[in-house]
This record gives sequence, structure tokens and C-alpha cells, in this order.
Amino acid sequence: MSRGGFPSRWILTSALLLGGLLPALAAPRFHRGKSDLGEVLARMNDAGKHLRTVTANLEYTTVTVLVNDQSTEYGQFFLRNPRRPEILINFQKPDPKVILFKKDKAEIYLPKINRIEQYDLARRSELVQQFLLLGFGTETEDLKKSYGVRLESEEELQGEAAAVLELTPKDPAVASQLTKVEIWVSEGSWLPIQQKFSEAGGDYLIARYTNIKMNLAIPSSKFQIRASGAQRVKM
Repeated sequence: MSRGGFPSRWILTSALLLGGLLPALAAPRFHRGKSDLGEVLARMNDAGKHLRTVTANLEYTTVTVLVNDQSTEYGQFFLRNPRRPEILINFQKPDPKVILFKKDKAEIYLPKINRIEQYDLARRSELVQQFLLLGFGTETEDLKKSYGVRLESEEELQGEAAAVLELTPKDPAVASQLTKVEIWVSEGSWLPIQQKFSEAGGDYLIARYTNIKMNLAIPSSKFQIRASGAQRVKM
């Protein structure tokens, strides 16, 4: 993903990544073939009350359909305090990059040129908060206020049974950029293991999470970018 696309695409997808890691504790499986949307949302809603932190390996793929281009970034995802979220995404390859999302602000550190790009998201806070309704510290009834939600299917993914939810934005401004989000939620852990974000032009993004761990102690110092002598640029 190009750095120039940050204001429109990365702010959107960063917020979605927040909401996509819908919290969960180990819970009984529902019976395949007998599940319904209400039961899935109830499991997710109950589990979300206990979430404090999330760590995961992240595989993030961008697909541009028109030119048949696909690129994948690999890194780690850290989240703390979902109700007032702090997020750090550390991409190691193919190009190192660190993204910090905190208090209506975002920073992107590009170590190859030792530069930190700073973004003020305050004017977009309403849109960002709407994406956060995807599950972090929010009742699933609030989720349904912003999205049409349906249980699309049940599938096997990464060796796990998953309920696939389809979310359709109700806000026309959001729908003009994002036509739908599909979330594969593990029926064992009730954590999403994959998300697909479909854009209006036909392009799409896939985020896949592995080695997901919850409620580990993550110090506040983790959510800082340390870069000696880095140039800071307000975008």
C-alpha cells in the first residue's frame, strides 16, 4: 500500500482492524447448521466485556483488481484498552514500517528514511468511532445501528470452524468507500481469524490473524515510536 493513500485508505482500514479483532474468551461452540445471527452476536458481545489486550501476527494483503496487482505485508498487531484504544502495527516485511494509532492521532514511522509522518484524525473522529462499533467495548446492538449484519455462512478456515459475518454500512458516506466487510469468526475462540474489506471500486483488502493472544500484560511504553533523530512531518 502506498504511503500517499494513507488519509483515505489507511485511516479507514486501521479503524476496521480495530473493530475486526472482536474480543472473545473461550466459549462453547454452537452446533453447526443450527446457529443464527443472534447467537453469534451474543457470544461476541459477552466475550467483549472481558477484553483488555490483543496481540497477533498480521498478514495484510491489498488487491487492486483493475491492474491485477497484489501485495502482502507481514507484521505484528498490538491492541490495548479497547474502549480507549491504543494500537501499534509493526510491519517487518517486505518494507519495515511502524503505525501507531492513539488518541485521534496516527503516526507512521519509515525507518529506511528515518521519518515519522503525523496525522491528526480529530476531524474524522465520528467516522473512526463508527468503525470502532465493530465490537471493541460496544454492545452489538450498537453495531447494528451502523451496519446491516447477517450471518453469511459457516466455513473451515485455517483448520477452524468459522462463522462468516457480512457487514454492510448504512451511512452513505461510508458506503461510498466501503461496500461491505466480511469477518470470519472462530467458533472455538470467538476471535476473527480473517477479514475482507471490499471497496466501492472493486479492490479489496484481506487481513489474516494468527497466533492470537488475549489479555497479556502490555506496557504503555509499547505504544510509542522511538526513533532517534527521526524527522517528524505533519501531513
